[in-house]
Formats: sequence, C-alpha cells, structure tokens
Amino acid sequence: MRRLRGPAAVLAPALLLAGCAQSVDPIERLGKKAAEGVHPHATAPGPGYRHWGLTRPLARSPVHPARPLAEHPGGAALSPVVDHVRTRDPVVFLTYDDGAERDPRFVDMVRDLRLPVTLFLTDSVAAPGYGHFARLHALGAGIQNHTVDHRAPAGLPYAGQRAEICGQQNRLRTRLGVTPRLFRPPYGSYDRTTRRAAAGCGISALVLWRATLTPAGLTYTHGPHHLRPGDIVLVGPDESTGPSLRERTVRVLREAQERGLTVGRLEDYL
Repeated sequence: MRRLRGPAAVLAPALLLAGCAQSVDPIERLGKKAAEGVHPHATAPGPGYRHWGLTRPLARSPVHPARPLAEHPGGAALSPVVDHVRTRDPVVFLTYDDGAERDPRFVDMVRDLRLPVTLFLTDSVAAPGYGHFARLHALGAGIQNHTVDHRAPAGLPYAGQRAEICGQQNRLRTRLGVTPRLFRPPYGSYDRTTRRAAAGCGISALVLWRATLTPAGLTYTHGPHHLRPGDIVLVGPDESTGPSLRERTVRVLREAQERGLTVGRLEDYL
C-alpha cells in the first residue's frame, strides 16, 4: 500500500483501509472481448448460495430506479460527498477499490449470487487486468473512478487533481466503454479542490464509506456499530495471505443477512 503523504488528508483514521497492492492477471488485457457470452442478471436469489458459504439465499433487492442526487448546499460546481445513502430499503452497498485482486472465481460468485457490486478502479493498478473487470461489468458490476495513479488528492493543485480524475475517466471510457459518475478519492482524502475537480470531470458524487471490512471484522467511521439500511461498505483491505476476496465478501453478506438486509446496486441510488 502506498503511504499517505502530507498533512492535508481528510478522514485520517479511515484512510489506510483502501488497498493498493498490485498483482498479475492471467487474462490480462483481453479488453471488451472478455465479456463476450456473459449476460447480466438482476439481483435475486441464486441456486449456488451454499457453494459460496451462505446458509440461505440472498434476498432480492427492491426495484429502485436511478434518480439524480438531491441538490447539495455546495452547489453544482462541487460534487457532494456521501458515505451512506438515505433509504428505508433494506439494502447495503458493496464496494471494492483499486483492482489489485482479480480472482476469476469472484466473477463466478457474482454471477451465481447475482450480486451487485461497485468497483472503484485505479488505472496503475487495474490496467493489467481490464479484461477481468470487463467480465464483471457484463454481469452488472458498476465500474467507477479511483484516479489514475492512486495519489492522495487533498492538498494537490487543481490541475493535478483534475489530471488524476479526468485521466481515469478517459481510460475507463477507452478500455471498458464506461463513463463513471462516481469517484472515490484514494485513502478517503479530499478537499474543496477535489470536489471542484471531480465536478469538472463529470462526477456526480464523491463516495466514501461508513463500514469497512478489516481482519478484525466490520468497523464503522461513525454511527451505530452495526450494518443499517443504506450503508456503503468497503470490502478490504487487499491481503495476500489473508482470506480471499470471496471469503471476505461472504462475511459481509452473512452480517447483512443477520440484520435483515440484502445488497443493492449503488448506482441505482446515487
């Protein structure tokens, strides 16, 4: 993981939870062709839930058509910042950062469970394996922006922040055919300049998180120390010797089910 530099970072206690380790993908650089023959699913109970470690099917998430973010006090020139979605729907949102972990079996898990996930990709980390993310995107996974080179934005000049954000917009548009609306600043670091640069790059919202899966379990940046409707969950950090991405995801799913929650598609709510 790259270390956060400088005193300008925001949300310091939570910043080190976003992983950055790089890895080599066996299907690297297959591009959009990697998604051929793969079809997306709506969120619904899948028949293979026991195979993936769940004791019961994942409940179908409510139908929630996407709608614009409510007007934010900062005005249109600044992208708003969210770490929790205001909703009564019994859903949480699973998010993953960087793109270092590219286990093909995670694709199988997303397909079998019809699991909506959101991936915030960093080009310098994810670029060797965009074919893997094309497959996930074909299954309905959201592909969003996490900068070109994973630099902590807070304190950087406007031109530098815009280059990181707009640059990744262009790369994801070229490599995966998507134009992200959401941006997660590396380490959760941002300032007013970040919000202005993000808005200038076409970003609707900066997305942080209220809950993070760590080796010790779920931790929370504020509020109740349990999952609640609308929580944005960061499934991390990357661990080369710890539980797999699949195992960590199942851990969150089990806790969500214990709370009577299922998984929603973040892009439908923001």
